[in-house]
Amino acid sequence: MTALLGLLAGGTVLAGFWIHRPPAARLLALAPPPRRQVPRGHATLRRAALGGAAALVAGLTVPVLAPVAGLGAWAVPVWRGRRRRQEVAGAAGRALPEVIDLFSVAVGAGLTVPLAVAAVGTRAAEPFAGAFATVTSRVASGRRCSDALDDVAGDLGPDARPLLDALRASERYGASLGDALLRLSDEVRADRRRRAEAAVRRVPVRLLFPLVTCVLPAFGLLTVAPLLAGTFGSLRL
Repeated sequence: MTALLGLLAGGTVLAGFWIHRPPAARLLALAPPPRRQVPRGHATLRRAALGGAAALVAGLTVPVLAPVAGLGAWAVPVWRGRRRRQEVAGAAGRALPEVIDLFSVAVGAGLTVPLAVAAVGTRAAEPFAGAFATVTSRVASGRRCSDALDDVAGDLGPDARPLLDALRASERYGASLGDALLRLSDEVRADRRRRAEAAVRRVPVRLLFPLVTCVLPAFGLLTVAPLLAGTFGSLRL
């Protein structure tokens, strides 16, 4: 059993080193490496292997926990990836109005789409700063700006898609970008106002749980319980 656990640990270390091995030094010297994306099929196989290894280790030590360990090793990466995508999409939605305003200023100053992306990327908040830095590095490496914007569209979430569509249309077809940015700015701010109003309306519903579980029992113990105790005491007398 000890030898098997040692082989499993060594195989896990070697697999992690192979997956996360650094790129070649020559590529690092030419341009910053883009963020590596694991294909969906490889990610599924890796989660399956991780779940099987966790189930095997748990089966050798505590057999009852083997299904739970395998299911947990399978589900935790999925849950973490989904939560990370939601956090990035939420941050992109909150920073989107300011980013659109920065693009309006850059385009109004006469910058082209690649130059505007580079200028906005140095001043925008995350996750736009990292995404636009990736676009700028790929454009410097010879990739077309519209194609580089396509590459980062999935990382910014659905809220940023109208902005990226306007930038790609201006880069590919020469569409007017100033009017599109003004329209997007009004739409995004109106959508932010609607979301804020919806969040305010959900506050009373969220307060029901602490009100029912914490406030009402304490109120009953402080007011109703002494009254009932006094009433029962007078009845006994």
